[in-house]
Amino acid sequence: MALEIERKFLVRDTGIIDTLAGERLTQGYLSHDKNATVRVRIAGDSAWLTIKGKTEGATRSEFEYAIPVDDARTMLDTLCGQGVIDKTRYRLPQGELCWEIDVFHGDNDGLVVAEIELPSEDTVFEHPVWLGEEVTGQVRYYNSALSAQPFKDW
Repeated sequence: MALEIERKFLVRDTGIIDTLAGERLTQGYLSHDKNATVRVRIAGDSAWLTIKGKTEGATRSEFEYAIPVDDARTMLDTLCGQGVIDKTRYRLPQGELCWEIDVFHGDNDGLVVAEIELPSEDTVFEHPVWLGEEVTGQVRYYNSALSAQPFKDW
């Protein structure tokens, strides 16, 4: 089984992304079940279907499959009943690890979140000065939750 072990933080200082190239991502949810979410995502000329299990601590199962971009667009337009997430992702390597910093647009404008995927839940990693409060496990910061209850409505 594929596992995702991830910690999530708010970003205190967005100046960290000023020199980074970002990638625009569009994603929507086909299922918001509490035990599994099903997401479709487009990034440039690539698309994926991702199934994520229930989060336990900072870990959850994750299965991801490449799909045709035209299929992904159709799914986003016709099957994703709730809000579609629009964000720009910036990647910032930190040794063997990599921070992914998401700057949200549209209904989630103003929200900036950094995530780091870890090889294990007890992996020690540097907490850069630009990092803010940890929000790992806070459901309202999950992208699937933001599609249903956007940041602008908090």
